[in-house]
Amino acid sequence: MGGGESNYEIHQNAYIKLILHALKHKTSSVNGVLLGRISGNDTAVEIVESVPLFHSQIGLLPPLEISLIMIEEYYADKGLSIVGYFHANERFDDFEVGNVAKNIADHIFKYFPQAALLLLDNKKLEALLKKGKDRSPVMQLYTKEVSRSWKLVGTDASGPLKIKEPSANIILLDYISSGKWKDIVDFDDHLDDISKDWLNPELFK
Repeated sequence: MGGGESNYEIHQNAYIKLILHALKHKTSSVNGVLLGRISGNDTAVEIVESVPLFHSQIGLLPPLEISLIMIEEYYADKGLSIVGYFHANERFDDFEVGNVAKNIADHIFKYFPQAALLLLDNKKLEALLKKGKDRSPVMQLYTKEVSRSWKLVGTDASGPLKIKEPSANIILLDYISSGKWKDIVDFDDHLDDISKDWLNPELFK
């Protein structure tokens, strides 16, 4: 792969799941992991799935390590591996990528140098909830591909992060208004009660 930066395409369900998870736990930081594969001559990262991780004590290593192992094992059979990390800050106006986010993303970067770090953009999400017109992702993309630290790359509609399905935000709004976020199960929920399925199989039925 040359010196150019990768493009990232996130599938609608993976995208929606992460935002619903953040909305379910509005008063705390939440995180999630991105699963996907390289496509298009190694220049594109396709984010096919996402798994909501935690909403309490999200920096704790033991549960994080357990969850990453379980997630990797499950998705390896499907030809997908961990390609990035999602983080939503506790405070609405906080656009910093904090230490917890950096540490977890660094861990993923070691195994996958094109790793994406996605940060929820609350202002964009709020604008979407009010106007409902924007088709671009309500997330900021950070990568470490060409620099030594996590760097914000293109935030506009022509930037390197795209949603695969153009109607994703319309469906997201529909899910928000029907209260679908209440149904999200993350790894915290699963570790508290293992009958709760972190794959969220019912969510998109």
